[in-house]
Amino acid sequence: MHDIVILGGGSGGYACALRSSQLGLSVALIEEGKLGGTCLHRGCIPTKALLHAGEVADSSRHSSDFGVNTKFIGIDILAVNAYKDGVVSKLHKGLQGLVKSRNVTYIEGHGRLVSKNEVEVNGKSILFSYSTPVAGYCEQGAFRTDEKFSVTTSKHINKYLGGKDVGRVVPQTWIEGLVA
Repeated sequence: MHDIVILGGGSGGYACALRSSQLGLSVALIEEGKLGGTCLHRGCIPTKALLHAGEVADSSRHSSDFGVNTKFIGIDILAVNAYKDGVVSKLHKGLQGLVKSRNVTYIEGHGRLVSKNEVEVNGKSILFSYSTPVAGYCEQGAFRTDEKFSVTTSKHINKYLGGKDVGRVVPQTWIEGLVA
């Protein structure tokens, strides 16, 4: 039995899991893809790595403006992609270690809310504690991103469906109320 189960191991999910654990809650984090989600593996991080490589190339073109003599020869796209993949791999490995070190139970698979205190993942049932529903719950008893502003209390909220920037802030705010 866990205090909280988080569906989705992207930036919102793992931030919520780490903070929940930090606050003394027993946490299960479920992700059907790779821990870190879209941002780490296919979005923000690889994009920023590629942008950085482009900035380095651009800086070399204008290095003489700074008294540095270099010559821009070209871009080795295979090496650029290897750099990007290395950045992603290093961050993924670090995140896996961090989640493990915080005693978050990480489960790979597709999670599905089946009742007010049960999630099914890979055909197995995972139970978690449950509090009385408050205004804003969807039919399955979990908040969705578009319902975030209809909340009337921050106490006893232990389920949230959503992601992206909102997924990082809203659950963390609610968890502070959950343990306060």
